Amino acid sequence: MIEIAGTRYSLEDPMVMAALIGAGVVLLILVLLFLALRAANRSARMAEPLAQQLAYLGQHVQQLGQGQEQLRGGLQHVSDTQANAQVQVIQTVEARLSAVQQHMNDRLADNAMKSARALAEMQERMKETLHGSSKQTATSLTQLQERLAAIDKAQDNITKLSGDVLSLQDILSNKQTRGAFGEIQLNDIVSKALPSDSYVLQATLSNGRRADCLIRLPNPPGPIVIDSKFPLEAYEALVGAGNDMELKAAVQMFRSTVRKHITNISTKYILDGETADGALMFLPSEAVYAELHAKFPELVQESFSKRVWIVSPTTCMATLNTMRAILKDARMREQAGAIRKELGMLHKDVERLGDRVANLDRHFGQAAKDISEIKISAEKAGRRAQRLDNFDFEELAPEDRANVVPLGKSEG
Repeated sequence: MIEIAGTRYSLEDPMVMAALIGAGVVLLILVLLFLALRAANRSARMAEPLAQQLAYLGQHVQQLGQGQEQLRGGLQHVSDTQANAQVQVIQTVEARLSAVQQHMNDRLADNAMKSARALAEMQERMKETLHGSSKQTATSLTQLQERLAAIDKAQDNITKLSGDVLSLQDILSNKQTRGAFGEIQLNDIVSKALPSDSYVLQATLSNGRRADCLIRLPNPPGPIVIDSKFPLEAYEALVGAGNDMELKAAVQMFRSTVRKHITNISTKYILDGETADGALMFLPSEAVYAELHAKFPELVQESFSKRVWIVSPTTCMATLNTMRAILKDARMREQAGAIRKELGMLHKDVERLGDRVANLDRHFGQAAKDISEIKISAEKAGRRAQRLDNFDFEELAPEDRANVVPLGKSEG
């Protein structure tokens, strides 16, 4: 029996039981709703960082796409610029050749006009003076021959210049000759920066590998190798790519080729106990050096990790000047012991010289004393000889009379 607001309800009444069951169901539903709301709130809080990360990842993907588009645009701009530059060079060469040809035609026409004018004048003046007309004609013909010879010489120079350009292209298109060109450039830089006894060209290491140049640095760091055999084919393919597919393939080839070259230098030319803890990779072109640092920084970082330092002609000269200072300092330290030894010997020589100077001073003092006594004796002997020569003892001065000594006695 339950009493609510003065009304009693029996628990056995079905309506009461149904009402209680309905109230329990409603209460259970409210509790479940409350728990569901809490779980949803917790799930929302847990999903919020994930949503932020997804948004951050989406921004990065968008930035990466923008960077790729910018890179594509920059490469397209470089390709267009190179194509325009080649077109401009061709147009400039054609314009210069046209100008030279036009100039030659003008000169020939001018010479023809002058010759015709000279011939006309010669015909007019033939009646007046045949000899003078013949002389003027000969002079005009001589000048014409000289100008034709100058034109032929200019044509020969143009032909020779074309041959030189073709030979240079042949050198740069051949792998072996291009490698020799890089070695010659490296040899020229090294010979200007370092003394001849501080490096060896084509040095053979203990592992049988031959280095293009070995700088004899003192320990530490020890001898360091410079390699000049950089593969330019990959760079030429990268520069000459005509579309996106070729460019992608060229970038992949350039990256793999340079990475392999760095690994070869690290394994071949860095030997424990024999060489320095690093080696130099010489690039014979500033353009390749700039392209590598601007577009492939991961390769530069990888070379650092493998202790391979990439240098261009400019940075190689600066590095060699630093090595020259190291060599100079090392040689000064090597000579420090010999200098100290020479200084010790010099100190002993100075002490011995001081003793001998003191002895010489004593000898000079004794000699001066002896010379003074000899001088006194000579003066006395001179006075005696003078008195004996005069035999005039009466006119001697009183002090001389006191000093007169009878014959047979000496003054001492």
